[in-house]
Amino acid sequence: MAQRIKVFNIIDIFCGTGAISYGLKNYDKRFSVVGGIDIDKSACDTARANHSQGTFICNSIENFTPRKFEGVIKSDHVELVVGGPPCQGFSSLRPSRGSNIEDPRNSLYKNFLQYVRYFEPVAFLMENVIGLLSVSNGGLFNEIIQAFHRLGYQVDWRVLNAANYGVPQKRERLFVVGVNKSRVRNPVLRFPEPTHFFEGRVIGTRFKENYIVNTSRGMPALSVMSAISDLPSLKSGETKTFYATRPKNNYQKDRRRGGASAVTLHQAANHSAKMLKVIKMAGSSKGALPSGLVSSGYTSCYSKMDPSGPATTITVKFTSPASNKCIHPFQQRSISPREAARLQSFDDKFEFCGSKTDIASQIGNAVPPLLGEAFAPLLIENLEAKNVSF
Repeated sequence: MAQRIKVFNIIDIFCGTGAISYGLKNYDKRFSVVGGIDIDKSACDTARANHSQGTFICNSIENFTPRKFEGVIKSDHVELVVGGPPCQGFSSLRPSRGSNIEDPRNSLYKNFLQYVRYFEPVAFLMENVIGLLSVSNGGLFNEIIQAFHRLGYQVDWRVLNAANYGVPQKRERLFVVGVNKSRVRNPVLRFPEPTHFFEGRVIGTRFKENYIVNTSRGMPALSVMSAISDLPSLKSGETKTFYATRPKNNYQKDRRRGGASAVTLHQAANHSAKMLKVIKMAGSSKGALPSGLVSSGYTSCYSKMDPSGPATTITVKFTSPASNKCIHPFQQRSISPREAARLQSFDDKFEFCGSKTDIASQIGNAVPPLLGEAFAPLLIENLEAKNVSF
């Protein structure tokens, strides 16, 4: 008779803040992060601060073999490998996406494969930007899928939008799930059912059958203001450390779980006089500004967030109106790091480490923890399978 797993040990590869693992732990305390690796020191410090039982390595994964990693984490079994190989080489936000398959960052997925091959987990969860689907006309992605098949994994993938899963943000990401056929006789490869709907514009992909879309079922997508309206108002350059009100809805209540009495990271960027003039005149797009006020930028730059709908994708430049749609719906400033973290579904008690720039990068690059929670039931179903062998 197969042994029932009491703890699901996770290793988090290219862990960043460890947000996926954080979401899994929030869903079920049996998930235990035993280790992770990332080249970004401040991100590693953040992951370590929020996964105190794990061992986090700040190093290039190319310099750290799976065997060496196993010796450091000192764990005799790994049930789940999660992570997202760096995506800058083929991000959908880059105008030249997919044009350079020789970009070194396009080969880091091989290190993720090496860790899966070495640890032979029951399952893996890999996340990336949807631009990966277009690299070399889909050739790179097909190569990745076939490599997982050769390792003995049954694999499937979907493109999910975070707004369909309770995140107040239209953030599209590619998720690949694999289950070890030698450890689970009948793998379950379902994907999370959307809990929220919206009809907003999305990036889209030519693989329509693999795109999870929901425009009518469940609850309306959470809006920007439903996520941040309990936070105090700020002027340019101002910082506040108190909540303006009690939680106004379940989302705010959940983000404040743990009983935090003070607000952290709620500091407005110190905008120049010229930028404040732009912000005062800003509308839903750059086109709302008087002709000649700004000379460059995409259509979405220098614009206010829609208070009644989910935010557009939070990037690492969320304090810079010149870079994206990040002006507060009603206040004369860009959103604060705390507001950006709320829109990414981070709990207020989640601890970020590093400089202001470091923290902005961590928030903008992270997978929303609520997406980790959404995948937890699927993964548990495989991890608890009676025919799992050891």
